Amino acid sequence: MKKLSLFLIISMLAIFAAACGSNDKDKANGSGNKADVMTIKHQLGESKVTKNPKKVVVFDMGALDTLDKLGLADSVAGVPQESLPSYLKKYQDSKYSNVGGLKEPDFEAIKEINPDLIIISGRQQDSYDKFQEIAPTIFVGVDTNKYMDSFKDNVTTIGKIFGKEDQAKEELDAIDKSIASLKEKADANDAKALITLTTGGKVTAYGKASRFGLIHDVFGVKAAADDIEADPVHGQNISMEFITEKNPDILYVIDRDAAVGEGENAKKVIENSLVKKTNAYKNGKIVYLDPGYWYLSGGGLESVAEMVNDAAKGLE
Repeated sequence: MKKLSLFLIISMLAIFAAACGSNDKDKANGSGNKADVMTIKHQLGESKVTKNPKKVVVFDMGALDTLDKLGLADSVAGVPQESLPSYLKKYQDSKYSNVGGLKEPDFEAIKEINPDLIIISGRQQDSYDKFQEIAPTIFVGVDTNKYMDSFKDNVTTIGKIFGKEDQAKEELDAIDKSIASLKEKADANDAKALITLTTGGKVTAYGKASRFGLIHDVFGVKAAADDIEADPVHGQNISMEFITEKNPDILYVIDRDAAVGEGENAKKVIENSLVKKTNAYKNGKIVYLDPGYWYLSGGGLESVAEMVNDAAKGLE
């Protein structure tokens, strides 16, 4: 009986060792890591993404903002370094690869990185298939018609990919609270605002459901002009007479020249004799919005939080 028991023990140990060896081989071949691969659905399709990617190429500044806020800088491998807002300039360091421009990606540089994940948005969407040939690619552009929904979806997706769901939710909850506070002030205030962007001496206006329309749609600030019907991304070209005619109580201004490194010219363009006739100028309510947050990186955890603070200045 002792010999039989010893034989059974040895046999069981052999079976266990064989099973362990088989599992090790499965892990080496990737078949044991199926739980670490997730299917991410986005506007341009579906992509199978490995959880906690080590090398990420990021073209969307809002996504880079969110990664940075969640403490994931070490996962960033490449960015378009000439297009970074000032608060993300640390990604110009040589330890991050330059992957070309927002509209002209350097695909060879991206291939050399051999990334685990590529994150893009509107300016790169036409090259989606090329990106997919290099690595799993997800689209995180913000939909101006449902800004907060798409923004939250993007943040939640990034949180899931990197196992940062709880932190992402905490940040989003904090933003929701600040928006609720701002909206309460806006609801109680009759002030009407006009949103403008200056570039090369010209001025464009933006209304509801536009690129910057969340000031009206989400924050609740009333609009001085309901007849702006133009491309939601590029706005409507306007004259100084238009601003005088609408006579906004608050004039929000985004300086594109400053955003792209061509000098701070908005004040020279806006504060002329015609605009000085408006309530906004007379009451000190011309608010120069941070171009880094508004023009370059909207849709990130830090940028959206600061956009709320920026817009609130008009109601102080």
